Amino acid sequence: MSAKPSMRKQLMKNWFAVEAIPIYVIIGGVVVGASWYLKRLATGHSVVWSKNNPTPWNSIQQDQGTKMLEVNQKFDKSWTRDRL
Repeated sequence: MSAKPSMRKQLMKNWFAVEAIPIYVIIGGVVVGASWYLKRLATGHSVVWSKNNPTPWNSIQQDQGTKMLEVNQKFDKSWTRDRL
């Protein structure tokens, strides 16, 4: 029975030391930042999560522009993304 309190004391001494608080804050900040960045990448405008149209390049017509900036071409229609 006397060994149990000393193990608890040793655990509390190592894991809840005042010197370890900045490490926990930095690791927590890194985890939160990485999670935010991965969520931002996964919900970007160029990411499609639906499998309704696995080949979207086949549905573009010949008179439809797909680029954001068209220098020398004039198209009747502009390509838009219907689903997010």
